[in-house]
Amino acid sequence: MSNYDIFFHKISLIISLAFLWVMLSGHYTPLLLLLGILSVLVVASISSRMKLIILDQPILQLYFIRFIPYGFWLIFQIIKSNIDVCKRILNPKLPISPRLVTVRSSQLSNFAKVVYANSITLTPGTISIDLDDSNIEVHSLSKIGAEGLKTGDMDRKITSAEANPYV
Repeated sequence: MSNYDIFFHKISLIISLAFLWVMLSGHYTPLLLLLGILSVLVVASISSRMKLIILDQPILQLYFIRFIPYGFWLIFQIIKSNIDVCKRILNPKLPISPRLVTVRSSQLSNFAKVVYANSITLTPGTISIDLDDSNIEVHSLSKIGAEGLKTGDMDRKITSAEANPYV
């Protein structure tokens, strides 16, 4: 990797962290923006000196863009799961049968595996308990929720979004 690529990678990290800080803070006064930029620079500098910046992975912006369609699909799944959980709470005739299941994770990068485990937790009625090398242990509120995970739709969508943009 050339010095130009390393420099571009670090600058993209700083821009990504600054954008994330601005979006999450919601404060736009000059003092707070200055403190936010200073904190981003300190974090980037410390991360660089500790060699925590992984230079052989795709740049965050290129990687993140591939997950945007998945995000819309996930929002729809969260809404569907909310409706299912509400029905189970309000209608005592619908079964609540908690269970532990293990689902396979076909993702290659740790980032995509964490996205998968967090996506499972974001959908109501399921919680990721443990993330192993290629397995995720999940607690499901119902048999239908567990079977939905076993189909592997979420796993396939994340794996296709993870595909290396440099290939």
